[in-house]
Amino acid sequence: MRIQEMTLREVQMKLVTPFEISVGRTELRRILLVETSVDGVTGWGECVAGESPSYSPETVDTAWHILRDFLWPLLKEKEFAAAADVWDLLAPVRGHSMAKGSLEAAIWDAQARREGLALSKLIGGTRQEIACGVSIGIKDSLEELVCAVKKELAAGYQRIKIKIKPGKDLDPVRRLRQDFPRIKLMVDANSAYTLNDWPLLKQLEGFYLMMIEQPLGWDDLYSHIELQKKLDTPICLDECIHTEEQARAAIELGACKIINIKLGRVGGYTVARRIHDLCQRHGIPVWCGGMLESGIGRAHNIALSTLPNFTLPGDVAASKRYWEEDIIDPEVTISPQGTICVPTGPGIGFEPRRERIEKLTVRKERLV
Repeated sequence: MRIQEMTLREVQMKLVTPFEISVGRTELRRILLVETSVDGVTGWGECVAGESPSYSPETVDTAWHILRDFLWPLLKEKEFAAAADVWDLLAPVRGHSMAKGSLEAAIWDAQARREGLALSKLIGGTRQEIACGVSIGIKDSLEELVCAVKKELAAGYQRIKIKIKPGKDLDPVRRLRQDFPRIKLMVDANSAYTLNDWPLLKQLEGFYLMMIEQPLGWDDLYSHIELQKKLDTPICLDECIHTEEQARAAIELGACKIINIKLGRVGGYTVARRIHDLCQRHGIPVWCGGMLESGIGRAHNIALSTLPNFTLPGDVAASKRYWEEDIIDPEVTISPQGTICVPTGPGIGFEPRRERIEKLTVRKERLV
């Protein structure tokens, strides 16, 4: 296989509803799309880096720079047997997993299309449908939060995740357990607390949560080890896990009991599959987190979620939940039972809508 060209595009898409987490609020997403031509076949990927370096050190602008000035030169004119080989070719660049993951994902899509296979099958997926949960941002009032949860449950979502931060934690969870005593409920702190807050986090155990996601520092594995010793509720790690080595350390040292695998955060399918297999061997369930992706990134999340150890509902929601109009055809929809059917067509199984993509594009660069 050989990659002939790569096109970078920044599209801007306004969220239907602003999304707030402990580190900030997002209303307009700047999304970096990566289009590759591999042996004459087009593949698409999406960089999930944010507008600011709050969730991750990477941003849309740093990813553009790394893709153009460092990753493209590493792949240009190179021959490789399969998309699975791309990760090693990009090894001279340290870090920058989101930039790497978007390029690698585009090549996986191209290979699947070239071979006439669904991407889910090419990566070893086994599911025909995936279970869906939903992530709800921090709300201004408890009434607004309750209304949002009612709406998502009526849509069929199987699990509710709410974002929390100091001052907006115990009361929201208490209210939801009062109004919805039987739902699958979890919380996500996005690193908003320190180990000194463990008594407060311990109080959350009274509301029988599925898990507490990334309560402590984004790079603080040690404190999560200490916190998990104090809690019966499983800790789920997100921001702390960027590599297979970090996942192994977290599992063997007891820092968590669940891992959220995000394609962009770990650098693409090659590392995601290694972390998936590691977790499966150790009996650690995994699920797929979301990053406010467009339909292209969402399609890749669907494919990833078909691997057998993705046993918990992920944050892969319907297009309409985020966008008035998505950039793929058809848009992603969920069933009344809260599932998404895995597409069976070649590649990601959805077609990028070029006319709409071009309309939303604010900058573009073609590399040959």
